[in-house]
Amino acid sequence: MIGAHVLVGYSPDPGGREALEYARAIAALTGGRLTVAVVYPPGRAGAAAEAGATLEQAAALLGEEPADYAVQESRGVGRGLSVLAGKVGADLIVIGSAAGGAHGHIGIGSAADHLLHASSEAVLLVPAGYSPAERPQRLTVAYVRRPQCDEAVQRAAVAAARLQIPLRLLTLSLGDADPGQLRDDLALAVPLAAEAGGLEPAAVQTELAEADDVAAAMARTDWAEGELLICASSEDSAVHRVFLGEMALKVLRASPCPVAVLPRGRD
Repeated sequence: MIGAHVLVGYSPDPGGREALEYARAIAALTGGRLTVAVVYPPGRAGAAAEAGATLEQAAALLGEEPADYAVQESRGVGRGLSVLAGKVGADLIVIGSAAGGAHGHIGIGSAADHLLHASSEAVLLVPAGYSPAERPQRLTVAYVRRPQCDEAVQRAAVAAARLQIPLRLLTLSLGDADPGQLRDDLALAVPLAAEAGGLEPAAVQTELAEADDVAAAMARTDWAEGELLICASSEDSAVHRVFLGEMALKVLRASPCPVAVLPRGRD
């Protein structure tokens, strides 16, 4: 299950603090290792020392909770986090929303944009102003009947069973899409989830959200406190890479809860 080693990109702003808080909650839930990182640019005098001071702020926020700390030199925060994840063996990268984003939604800055189109590890983004619940109340998979979404369903089912929380498969029916066909696709995904997680089929919830566009469909969907939305990478993604397609990117921007994006083909 993802979360055996969580790497969080920290910055001394609300987005950085929210990412740190959520990463801490995930590591506590999974019993995983937590690494807090600050990325600094090359060629700027005092940048490394400034990064070290920023890490000290993060350590003060965590108090006595166990964590590793690292600085990484890179021309981009997203690239630096991706490189560092490979070095330390992290399986999840957590970042907060970019400054200036709408409260309650995910703002995508340059770091997130890089990770969502190139990361080898799962990427989790936290909405602006989000405070994590003690534990997730439900896992929801944004589902379209494609191989990479079936992979996401299987991985989410294993996690839901392990955490003993509900699993929901959510499909958006937009414009002139055929709701009947989409319901059939959801029905076919239920036994896949049940088998992967050892769940009773009745324990796998399904929902079809109908609207004219993504934002309206997401707004009409019920979201539990502590919900985590899981998205698969695009079929255009290279194996073992994250690549978020246009539709999934719209879903991520409209989500009121944290979103984890899984790399394609990674066990």
